[in-house]
Amino acid sequence: MNSNLETRSLLHGFDKGGFFDLGHPLLNRIAESFVKAAGIGAVQAVAREAYFTASEGASGDSTSIPPEITGPKKNRFPDLRGETNRKSIEALVKSTGKESVQWGLAAGMYSGLTYGLKEARGVHDWKNSALAGAITGAALALTLEDRSHEQVVQCAITGAAISSAANLLTGIF
Repeated sequence: MNSNLETRSLLHGFDKGGFFDLGHPLLNRIAESFVKAAGIGAVQAVAREAYFTASEGASGDSTSIPPEITGPKKNRFPDLRGETNRKSIEALVKSTGKESVQWGLAAGMYSGLTYGLKEARGVHDWKNSALAGAITGAALALTLEDRSHEQVVQCAITGAAISSAANLLTGIF
């Protein structure tokens, strides 16, 4: 049976230039960025919890953790010390999943914005990176529980600065 129909898969290997084929380069870029960053976010979340657990286990209490780390410590998995191992694992999976989604959404949003700005302006430069970083930073700040106007502005400025610097330093190293 000879068929001229082209078969298309949503997933394919990196040998074809990417991991996804969703029919449009913008969608492919967003999906790839989301998946890659979500994986990194999950590893980071589990590694952070392992570090804090090991630090507390070595001394028997949470006071041995260096004071400069206690700020991010509030982002730890709150229910990890459940009544049973099953509840602890459930809390770990739930919290890791939530953090993975946050990382993935940030990466997908930034990647999609830079692609869209490049297509709209016809150039890929630090201005696109700065604007995409600022919008992504502000959006991430809006996910904080105790957010303020100052935090949103600070995150937007930080996002713009980091993404501009990364764009300007590309090719130097």
